[in-house]
Amino acid sequence: MATAKNKGEVHLDASNAARTAEQNEALQAIERLVRFALERRLIEPLDEDYSRNLLLELFSFSEPYLGDEELEALDGPQPALDVLIDYGFSIGLIPENTDTYRDLLDAKIMGNLMARPSEVIREFNSLKEDQGMEAATDRFYQLSIDTNYIRMDRVNKNVYWEHESEYGTIEMTINLSKPEKSPKEIAMAKLLPPPVYPKCLLCRENVGYAGRINHPARQNLRVIPLALNGEPWFFQYSPYVYYNEHCIVFHHDHVPMKLTKDSLRRLLAFVELYPHYFIGSNADLPIVGGSILTHDHFQGGRHTFPIQNAPKEAVFSHPDFAGATVSIVKWPMSVLRLTGKDSDVLLELADMIYESWKQYSDPTADIAAFSEENGEKVPHNTVTPIVHRTPDGSYEMDLVLRNNRTSEEYPAGIFHPHEEMHHIKKENIGLIEVMGLAILPGRLKEELDLTAEILAGDKGLYDGLMQQEDHVLKQHKPWIEQLVAKHGTNLSKEDAWKLVQTEVGSIFVEILGHAGVYKRTEAGKEAFRRFVSHIGCIPTHEMISR
Repeated sequence: MATAKNKGEVHLDASNAARTAEQNEALQAIERLVRFALERRLIEPLDEDYSRNLLLELFSFSEPYLGDEELEALDGPQPALDVLIDYGFSIGLIPENTDTYRDLLDAKIMGNLMARPSEVIREFNSLKEDQGMEAATDRFYQLSIDTNYIRMDRVNKNVYWEHESEYGTIEMTINLSKPEKSPKEIAMAKLLPPPVYPKCLLCRENVGYAGRINHPARQNLRVIPLALNGEPWFFQYSPYVYYNEHCIVFHHDHVPMKLTKDSLRRLLAFVELYPHYFIGSNADLPIVGGSILTHDHFQGGRHTFPIQNAPKEAVFSHPDFAGATVSIVKWPMSVLRLTGKDSDVLLELADMIYESWKQYSDPTADIAAFSEENGEKVPHNTVTPIVHRTPDGSYEMDLVLRNNRTSEEYPAGIFHPHEEMHHIKKENIGLIEVMGLAILPGRLKEELDLTAEILAGDKGLYDGLMQQEDHVLKQHKPWIEQLVAKHGTNLSKEDAWKLVQTEVGSIFVEILGHAGVYKRTEAGKEAFRRFVSHIGCIPTHEMISR
């Protein structure tokens, strides 16, 4: 019969064996990551031992994996990273096993498996000179994926579908890629002092930064310098790409966004350098602007958005801008499309329209350029500009007219998602959504699934919604009642989900209409033409569709 001491020894032996197996698995993960880094050219062959040693030191190992077992190659870094982060938690490298802390260690690991910023920039410029800008961005984008800066494992979790509308195909996404902080982490972040360094998520000082509970780690971030309008800017990719090659172009300094003629000039300069990309700017006023107005930046990428496929309803010319056309676009928002081969002419035309719009009021269309607050004029008119090159090399700039007024009836914004739409989306309509790609909140994944369950016959769920004040679907209650009254509750789950997608797509198109300053009514179209006439444009083609 085993003694208590023997039992303790057996338990200790089992614990040691488990620990040894865990260590061996971590060592294998290090070896697999180093080989992956070599295969993907994140490091050079001469860097192999150095990079391996950095990871051994990080995880307190004195020697590498020495086994004879053939290690499976990695298609991406995540499987090996998950093993190492689990091990890192077990030995105390992170205090809690949450997404926030895991991401801090994730970036630190991959930062040890890539070239220094100057080397990445040197390779980018060399590729640009030898093979062209497209080859340079192809390599830089793949580098950003392979180093796990772009979290494709999370991006691939986003829900995507297309919605057919009178304006063409609209793209719909539910954003699941950004990890949510736990209540404890949110509480801890509130206790920290306001950030001083880096000042925001867009500052160049993020490159190589270790991060903290209220700021993501960026050891695996690299940026490319470029000159726009003779000024220093930087180019990088978004870590949670909303579309193909979703990039961010940001100012060298932490300066606030301000939309000026220089901004338009920079957009045109960018597509001169990166002709295979589009670029655009959020508006520079609250409500209609972007989420980060404190640091001047643009967004671009390699994607054809629904707005680019939208037809022209009327085409105009202007006597002062030869070779350029101005078109009204058939779109739920109010879009003027400027097209021409001469970027200098297009810049002057765009600036004239922008300056005119900032001063323009039309009480009959509920458009007021200014209001008065404490004796001062408060501006309300601005634009969301978008620029790309056409197949024949011409420049095309969409100026989406915006206004950020509020009223007693619409305290969140007159030209903003109205309150009855807030159960689907209440956030600002920014650049990406202006172009026809919906970015819906992650909460909708579960909520829309449950809505489909009701339409597919889940009576208990529906009764619970009708009876419980704190039901998870309470904000959708009026909408769901309408769906049930119209479509019943006997749909198949597949048909129910398709119906929910269609209904949400229609709501998003309606939201875009709310954000449009000129409504898609006969009166709204006439008011839009009044502005076009006001700026001196002359019709060359009558309306294609009224």
